[in-house]
Amino acid sequence: MESSMERALREHIIGWVVERAEANGGFVFREELLSYRHRGEKLPVIDYSRGIRNPQALSATLSIVSSTSGPYDDVESDDGLLHYAYRSGDPWSGDNRKLRVAYETGMPLLLFRKEVPNVYTPVAPVFVVDDRPDERAFVIALDESFRFFGDLDTLSEEKRRYARRLARQRLHQPAFRTRVLLAYETRCTVCRLHHGSLLDAAHILPDGHPDGAPTVDNGLAMCKIHHAAYDQDMLGVTPDYRVQIAWRLLEEKDGPMLRHGLQEMHGQTLHLPCRPRDRPHRDHLAYRYETFVRGV
Repeated sequence: MESSMERALREHIIGWVVERAEANGGFVFREELLSYRHRGEKLPVIDYSRGIRNPQALSATLSIVSSTSGPYDDVESDDGLLHYAYRSGDPWSGDNRKLRVAYETGMPLLLFRKEVPNVYTPVAPVFVVDDRPDERAFVIALDESFRFFGDLDTLSEEKRRYARRLARQRLHQPAFRTRVLLAYETRCTVCRLHHGSLLDAAHILPDGHPDGAPTVDNGLAMCKIHHAAYDQDMLGVTPDYRVQIAWRLLEEKDGPMLRHGLQEMHGQTLHLPCRPRDRPHRDHLAYRYETFVRGV
């Protein structure tokens, strides 16, 4: 396949994956990825059993899967770049050869984070920006610009901050959203809305807080209106999982969104995950609720 045609096909596949993920709530199911078709022909986006997809018709790798529980040592570095270990066998042939072609040609590819069995968080496009035989790894970046930054070991602090910010925005936050929405069965914890594209993962303790880790028990699945209200202290959640609406909103008179979407939620009990370990940490809720009370 000509390189221009291959790049166009990749961009089409990436666009489809991103569209499917957003419709679901930030993630894609394994069966969706395996059943993808292009012009009537089946073209799986991931491999059936391995963490790398190298379609015969393409010159370079199409997708890779990163899993903390996988057999390879795929490590995100302090500068926000992913060190993706060589696949087993000859480092100059097979899967490694097609990853090297992606590096040499700058072909975009898909990175999937495997959060739970059969569910993947896509990060795309990503680019192979370095080949390091000495550590038997390729370096994956979330922005094509890193291909032109020269020696990645001597990046300026400004570029390192940029890479870390990208990793937080395009890697960590989407993965956090996936874990939280799956725990809440893709439903808003406040109003039970069941449309993934309209749901976010709201932090209880913010990123900057010492205990503000991107873990499920520090998150709440919320529709966009309730997430915005929560972030602006118009909506609070007590440590015993009850919704509180700020008095200033309860006293307002406005249209049906205010009445049904916020005022009628006052005093409601949250819809919680089935597994106790996934439920909001009560101490986190108590800390955040104090902020809400002060704002009221």
